[in-house]
Amino acid sequence: MTLATWLIAAALAAGAQGAPDGSDTAEAAPQPTLSLQAPVADPRQAGLLSRAGTYAAFHEDVDAAARRPLLSGVDLDDTMDALAAYYSDDRLVDAQIAYAALIAAQHPEYIDAVRSVADYYGADAVGRGIINDPLYITGFMGTQEASASVVNAISTDVRQIHEVGNRYRQASYDLQAEAWAQARARDRAERLTSIETASSRVTVQFQSERPTGAITARNGSLASASALYTGNAPSSAPLPDLALTVGEAALQPDERRTSRILSVAALNAIHSGDMDVMDALLNEPTVQRCINWARLDLNQCVAAGHFKYEDAYCIAEHALLDVARCLTAAQPAMSN
Repeated sequence: MTLATWLIAAALAAGAQGAPDGSDTAEAAPQPTLSLQAPVADPRQAGLLSRAGTYAAFHEDVDAAARRPLLSGVDLDDTMDALAAYYSDDRLVDAQIAYAALIAAQHPEYIDAVRSVADYYGADAVGRGIINDPLYITGFMGTQEASASVVNAISTDVRQIHEVGNRYRQASYDLQAEAWAQARARDRAERLTSIETASSRVTVQFQSERPTGAITARNGSLASASALYTGNAPSSAPLPDLALTVGEAALQPDERRTSRILSVAALNAIHSGDMDVMDALLNEPTVQRCINWARLDLNQCVAAGHFKYEDAYCIAEHALLDVARCLTAAQPAMSN
């Protein structure tokens, strides 16, 4: 199954729930397997789907890193190269926003409200308001529910990256007992070159065949990308409590970041999927700079390492945990 094909089918199923003809989808099977042959019914989804496929592919590789047995230096190299491929340019940032926007678009009350306002004031006027101020959409009906779904999905994804990062951090200690990991690493130049060129060895849109196994979705809904590969059933239920904790730090939803994502979903709805209109909001320089720093820190960590077990630490701290902090949709809670 291709990632893009699955995402197309998921968007199709989600669109059917909010179809204007009032068709009843309640009789569908509880957990249908999405069809490989499903066509794209709504062309407005096509542009975002091609970007969102990259985000889903990234979480497939994160899940692969979680399951990969660490029995040799090659296993560490494979993890490092697979993850580093996503950290060049702005591909991962664009992809996460596109994926999350598709989740927001599954809320018909929000999308209907956007289209109603656009019908009244004109799509161009509403589009300019959204682009100039992403917080413009916070007054639309259904915004709170759509935002909750976005934060829930991204938080689930970030937790998965943290869990895998903690696995590699622990491995950096456990592997010190292994002879192959204690041997002095003499591949530093090759390692750095491999990291730098990793992005050129993958398809930009990740539309080639990938071994994803059986992918199902509850009621056809699109949820966290990590749920596609870890066996967690996606849930369309709203997040009951948006307060999150990572370690001892209390977090709350980042309103500006989630508003940007909902704004992309709104522009997609009223501008017929015109990617030229949405590109300004898909590009998020602050997050991109954060990922660039994580990639540079990964390079420096590898260059400074002398043993292969140290590569596990570099993967944990910079290829996983730093990136998780960049991609979060939450921020530290304000103290009173």
